[in-house]
Amino acid sequence: MSTSTRPPRGPSRWIDGGGDAPARTYQPADPSRRLRLLALIVAFVLTIFAARLVDLQLLNRTPRAEAAVADRTAVVSLPAARGTIYDDKMNPLAESIVAIDVTADPRLVTDKEATADYLAPILNIPKEQIVASLTTDKHFAYVAKQVTPEVWDAVSSLDLRGIFGQRTTKRYYPSGELAANVIGYVREDGEAGGGLEYGLDAELRGQDGQKIFESGIGGRQIPTGSEREREPVQGTSVQLTIDSDLQWVAQQAIDKRVKEVQADSGTVVVIDVRTGEIKALASVPTMNPNYPGQANDANRNNRAVTEVFEPGSTSKVMTMAAVLNERAATPKTVFTVPYSFTRGGSTFRNHDAHPTYQLTLAGILAKSANTGTIEAAELIGEQKLYDYIKKFGVGEPTGLQFPGESDGYVPPPSEWSATSFPTIAFGQGLSVNTIQATSVFATVANGGVRMPSTLIKSYISPDGKVQPAEEPEGIRVVDEKAARQTMKMMEQVVGDQGTAQMAAIPGYRVAGKTGTAYRINDACGCYDNSVTASFIGVAPADDPVLAVGVIVQNPKLSRYGGQTGGPIFREVMVHGLQSMNVPPSGKKSPKMPIFSTDLGQ
Repeated sequence: MSTSTRPPRGPSRWIDGGGDAPARTYQPADPSRRLRLLALIVAFVLTIFAARLVDLQLLNRTPRAEAAVADRTAVVSLPAARGTIYDDKMNPLAESIVAIDVTADPRLVTDKEATADYLAPILNIPKEQIVASLTTDKHFAYVAKQVTPEVWDAVSSLDLRGIFGQRTTKRYYPSGELAANVIGYVREDGEAGGGLEYGLDAELRGQDGQKIFESGIGGRQIPTGSEREREPVQGTSVQLTIDSDLQWVAQQAIDKRVKEVQADSGTVVVIDVRTGEIKALASVPTMNPNYPGQANDANRNNRAVTEVFEPGSTSKVMTMAAVLNERAATPKTVFTVPYSFTRGGSTFRNHDAHPTYQLTLAGILAKSANTGTIEAAELIGEQKLYDYIKKFGVGEPTGLQFPGESDGYVPPPSEWSATSFPTIAFGQGLSVNTIQATSVFATVANGGVRMPSTLIKSYISPDGKVQPAEEPEGIRVVDEKAARQTMKMMEQVVGDQGTAQMAAIPGYRVAGKTGTAYRINDACGCYDNSVTASFIGVAPADDPVLAVGVIVQNPKLSRYGGQTGGPIFREVMVHGLQSMNVPPSGKKSPKMPIFSTDLGQ
């Protein structure tokens, strides 16, 4: 039996288990191979790092640097101070004062409850409201707007993390409610909310500036960082024609009267008949523009331009002036004036029942006879009556730049019904605002020339240069003769046979007209029992200076214009004449024949 010979092997990796299994040997790994693999990996990683460094330091160095700067750059708006609004004597009615917006970076406020506990009593804001403003993922939030510098000093002294102050301005109205509906107001967000603040916003606003600086932790400016600043440009200031003293008298007088007669509202307008300048423009109920949110929309508006109404008998002045200008009648022309008659299938009446009168044209106005006014208007016809009403400014914008202004309306003859002409002749069926109604009387007092109403006397640039406002051009409506005749007829209204004896002013000749017109109920589109009571007058009648219009809406206790508006007219007019040093009239009002029987006297 022969023995086989096996080839030699290396060390076995297995333990011989016996039998015929071949023996296996263990070969250790080559360490140099692993080192080479590790070196390749390290080299690869270092190559990536090197490439990134090249990208950061060489290829994209400028964009990266700019991004880093941008990340720590803060941009702050520097609000421009609005221009000041002055009265005619340069007393400020609206001005901008320094204020601070309290802001926060909510991400930096670690304890919102504690922060709110500190701020609430100082800012006079509920703690819950402050916590809510801080509960956001944004890095900017308002905590309180337009606080005084004193309040901010108290907040700043706490050195609360994440709480900052941002300089701004706040609109302040030093006279409170005085002329509030004229001036308007600015909202908390800095936007104009009404009145001249809104109408003249482009002039008053100015141009905001900007500050750009590098900020560090907490948003605070780095003292050694870069800084760029563009200074804000203050807005243009405006000088009004409003006389603050006269405005105060007018507001107090109409406010008292509205309460006495339990009316819904009232307005007073005072116009310089020679220039069209508005010297006072009062509206009640009113508001305090420092706290506009406490008033409703109606009380924030300027009723003198936003509220239109049917003028009633004050409109008869336009009819009479038109008849006289057309030479269709004279103040002494006699008319047969019944208590009532029919026109266009409808019956028209005078206010009080009376036998048929023989009234002069002057007497028709003095007695405010509707039927007589219709008869006078029929002498010139509907187209001419319409043309004169439009010349007087009815249905035209006042040009005062008030938001929400209503132009009034008189329908063209093509739209008139059978009863439109007689109705419009005595003041119903057309609508006016208070300024338009008063401007009619100012036009007659100015010799028949209508001066467009204005509230702006001058503009003052930020460097103090004064630019007078453009003077409006007069518009001839009726000739001087017709205007003089109409004025004398209006004087009879305030005389002992007229309807406005309560408007008389001792020592001065007064011309005017009462009005009591039914109001349209918007709910039904029909007339209800409420009225617009008014008196509009001029003094001195022999050398006119001022026109005063008094409008009272829905008085419950005194419905007649002479009784309701006459006393207000007298009080306001007396103050206006005295403040302007207007001397008393040299002569008494001339007596004109009222009845035909007066003609021979």
